[in-house]
Amino acid sequence: MNLRDFTVTQRFLRYVTIDTQSDPESSTYPSTEKQKNLGRVLVQELLEMGINDAHLDEYGYVYATIPANTSKVNVPVICFCSHMDTSPDSSGKGVKPIIHRNYQGQDLVLPDDNTQVLKPQNHPELRNQIGNDIITASGTTLLGADNKAGVAEIMDACYQLLHHPEIKHGTIKILFTPDEEIGRGVDKVDLKKLGAFAAYTMDGETAGNMENETFSADGAKLLISGVSAHPGFAKGQMLSAIKIAGQIIAALPFGLSPEGTEGKQGFVHPVGISGHVEHAMIEFIIRDFDTDALKQHAQTIRDITENILKGFPGATYKLQVKEQYRNMKQALDEHPHIVDYGMEAIRRAGLDAKLCSIRGGTDGSRLSFMGLPCPNIFAGEHAFHGRQEWVSVQDMQKAVETILHLGAIWEERS
Repeated sequence: MNLRDFTVTQRFLRYVTIDTQSDPESSTYPSTEKQKNLGRVLVQELLEMGINDAHLDEYGYVYATIPANTSKVNVPVICFCSHMDTSPDSSGKGVKPIIHRNYQGQDLVLPDDNTQVLKPQNHPELRNQIGNDIITASGTTLLGADNKAGVAEIMDACYQLLHHPEIKHGTIKILFTPDEEIGRGVDKVDLKKLGAFAAYTMDGETAGNMENETFSADGAKLLISGVSAHPGFAKGQMLSAIKIAGQIIAALPFGLSPEGTEGKQGFVHPVGISGHVEHAMIEFIIRDFDTDALKQHAQTIRDITENILKGFPGATYKLQVKEQYRNMKQALDEHPHIVDYGMEAIRRAGLDAKLCSIRGGTDGSRLSFMGLPCPNIFAGEHAFHGRQEWVSVQDMQKAVETILHLGAIWEERS
């Protein structure tokens, strides 16, 4: 596909400088008002392209429509989706993107913190980027490729579709979401307004990869009640909830931890601890590709807790488990052509298409169970959520091409 005016890089470099970090402690929608700052920029750019219905709603969602340019009347409406927020795990303020031109396999030392070094042995995908242009941050922040690479790719695809009327397509919807990184990315989405039959999130890693399977996910809170006593007179009286919590965490099996698992192995991961002598709380995330296994993992927490509490007679606990999202493969298997078209689009972009599972989740996980089947396509982002995050210009360009081919394939097959 011969496209003119590749602007995906320029868009990406602009978007990453806008701080859109989400906040899991906030109860507002979106969780941080600053996410709307990027939303406003995107709406303005879409309006300037000629997409007249582009708008930002009160919850921080951006909606837009590219009208069909085909005479066919039965082409299903499809949607492309990316999230605007960046992870709370690393600062997204003051991002200074750097383009490392014509990468030749060397270590990349980030100038604002020279302890941050991207080495091919730690980032194996760099070995496939020889001759490409690598974008990193400067060393003190994350880059924001997760998921502003996807945002830039969709935005550039909108531009290309409007400037290449020879690419025939049906109605295409655009959705940019807030708060994906804190699990609320589709809490307030208006699917009726979207009106799409299928969607694709642009939020994956290696160029050529498409993901039709994610973890199923639960969150859990373990509430521990001990007994408080004056520390000077505590012998035989005090039952410290903090110490109980520490023993429970220490007793979690390494083989059920994120650092001890890979592939399709699930895990139980403590992500927060708070409290004092009388009461303490441990927050967990529970993940597995087998949804039924989530109950087994929650039972593991109960079994460990009850065993530890044998040494603290009088202490009690409660375990609260809440569903977060489910493996989208179950929903996607009911519409196999949605994935098939995505794989064909990747191949048409000149890449080796690979169908993968992702040890995580995307907005597509929940959208798929809300009635909008939604696999995940590569955006080219790597080492996300940390200061060594990176993306290549050429991979983003291939993602743009993939989007354009997908629009054409849906029109051809209708």
